[in-house]
Amino acid sequence: MSFNHSGARHLATDALLYILEKPDLASGFMNATGLRPDDLHALAGTPELGLHVLDFLLEDDSRVVEAASSMSMRPQDLLAARTAIAGPGSYGWEAD
Repeated sequence: MSFNHSGARHLATDALLYILEKPDLASGFMNATGLRPDDLHALAGTPELGLHVLDFLLEDDSRVVEAASSMSMRPQDLLAARTAIAGPGSYGWEAD
C-alpha cells in the first residue's frame, strides 16, 4: 500500500489510538518518547507525533506485527506510512 502525506498522518493517528487503548503499550510509548499527556494534546495531528508513534511501533517486531494485525494491514504498511510522512531515506535507507 502506498500513502500520501495526509493518508499517512491519518494512519499514524489510528496507530496512536491503538497504542493508547493498551495501558502497557501506552506507558511504554510515553516512557520511550519522553512525551507527557499534555504533549500529546499539543502535538495531535502533527507529523512529529506521527513519526514518534510509527517509530515506536516499528522498533519492535512483535509490536509492529500486532499493531498491523489489529489495524487490518500489513506490517510493511506502517513503514510505508512513516516514509510518506518523513520522506525517503529518513529511516536509514534510500528509495531506488
